Amino acid sequence: MRKKKLIHILLPALICLLLIVSGCGNTGDNPSSSDSDPQVQGTDSTTTGSSSGDHDSLSIMLDWYPNAVHSFIYVAQEKGYFADQGLDVDIQMPADTNDALKLVAAGKVDLALSYQPQILLARGEGIPVRSIAAVVRHPLVHLLTETDGNVNSPKDLEGLTVGYSSVPLYEAMVRTMMSQDSGDPDRMNLVDVGFDLIPSLASGQADAIMGGFINHEQLILEKEGHPVKSINPVDYGVPDYYELVLTASDKGIEAKKDQLTRFVKAIQEGQNDVIEHPEEALNILLAHENETSPLDREIETKSLDILLPLMTEEGIAFGWQEPSSWDNVRKWLVQRELVPDSVQAEDAFINLQKE
Repeated sequence: MRKKKLIHILLPALICLLLIVSGCGNTGDNPSSSDSDPQVQGTDSTTTGSSSGDHDSLSIMLDWYPNAVHSFIYVAQEKGYFADQGLDVDIQMPADTNDALKLVAAGKVDLALSYQPQILLARGEGIPVRSIAAVVRHPLVHLLTETDGNVNSPKDLEGLTVGYSSVPLYEAMVRTMMSQDSGDPDRMNLVDVGFDLIPSLASGQADAIMGGFINHEQLILEKEGHPVKSINPVDYGVPDYYELVLTASDKGIEAKKDQLTRFVKAIQEGQNDVIEHPEEALNILLAHENETSPLDREIETKSLDILLPLMTEEGIAFGWQEPSSWDNVRKWLVQRELVPDSVQAEDAFINLQKE
């Protein structure tokens, strides 16, 4: 009887103890959708994706890991320009650079940084995305070759090896450049080197590379003791396209036009700040570098020096898009058979701010 009474006394206490331990083991911090989504590598630790007070939430996915070209976004965050516009902005990084537009179209993120030709290519595949602002107004991808090499212009690539980074657009660019320079594109050896652009040129495996950025690969090659010269595709028949654009989905623009317009106003303030205080902007950027992709201050400083003149033009608001630019890029892509003729330039962009 005493044993039964003891069990009756201890059993409720034991159950309560187990409940307390179980409660301590569960903090309530369930993984967010971005953590469980294999397509999202990470979010900026200083940002939030939830509404706070009267602020509206927006999420933006970068085109790559944080670097100098994104300074205006981090400055807008750090200086409170998003908050001034009543926005809480969640800055995310893609696990794969091809994911961003698909995630925007699916409503997983509100905004993404992408490339002007890529928007038209996406619409040709039925992906309903549009550019709402031009970030970098001219190509950053140039044909890169060794300074003391045999290539002085695109036609010199006949009989030589050109490495490119798995993107059909870059193949079309180098073929256009050769044709415009009276060369025969079929006489070059075009090799897909994937992400190994730098080692392929540095090792001599390739005589030139297409897909390297003048504010990144060129700077790294030069720092590693491989001086290179760049040949601008615009000088050889490729349209002067916007290298980087800010993108949203058709549905997103319709549903959140006011919030997106306020976002554009905030990044305009951020860009103005970067222009006036570039060193401070880089300090802000470096404070947000991704641990998996640490930044080199020297490289990012030189990169920003290259970028700033290409991101703004006198008398034109930051982000403004010229219809003629979209028409020219669309015509070239159709000629190269990269997009169907049914894709219309006016469907691929919208200006949310005044000129």
